[in-house]
This record gives sequence, C-alpha cells and structure tokens, in this order.
Amino acid sequence: IGHFLSDFVEVHLAADGAAALQWLQSRDQPPDLLITDLMMPGLDGLTLVQQMRKDDKLKRTPVIMLTAKDSPTDVVTGINAGARHYITKPFKRDDLVSRVKKVLRLE
Repeated sequence: IGHFLSDFVEVHLAADGAAALQWLQSRDQPPDLLITDLMMPGLDGLTLVQQMRKDDKLKRTPVIMLTAKDSPTDVVTGINAGARHYITKPFKRDDLVSRVKKVLRLE
C-alpha cells in the first residue's frame, strides 16, 4: 500500500498494531490519517483504533480500515470503533487512493 500512496503523501509503515500504537503515541503531532488492517498479530486493528480514540492527541485522527472480514457485523463494528472508511480485500488501488485523497481533502 505504501508504494502507491507515497507518490502524494508521507507514509510510515509499522510491523503490527502494537508498533503502530507506539509510533503514534511517540509523535508530537498526530498523523493526518491512519490506514490499518483489521487482522494483525498482537494488537489488532480494532483494538488499535479503540486505543487511539481514548488518547486525546489521537482521538480525532481519521482511520481507514482494510480487512478481509466483510460481514455486515464486521463493517458496523469497524465503523463503531472509529473507522471513517472500511474497505474489504481485495480492494481496488484507485478506490483506496480516492478515499485517502477525500479524507485528506486532496481532491
């Protein structure tokens, strides 16, 4: 994902949810957007977003959640956790790029 987004945004990749949360909390400023997979080792994407929503600095950071879980219950759970967009895999590159640009107001 990072290779086709890095053409127009700065991208930071994390190995898993715990590493992502640690990086997010270590920053002085929150990122403009977080894209996370729902299923990750250790700290999953759902828990990552829930932890972000408890942090005053990160609670307003927009989130796009990517996942292979596509049941209506999964979608509702992701949105209720705080994801602005929930994209199921396989996804189209152009769809993700479009949503990123909309969230960042680049379109």
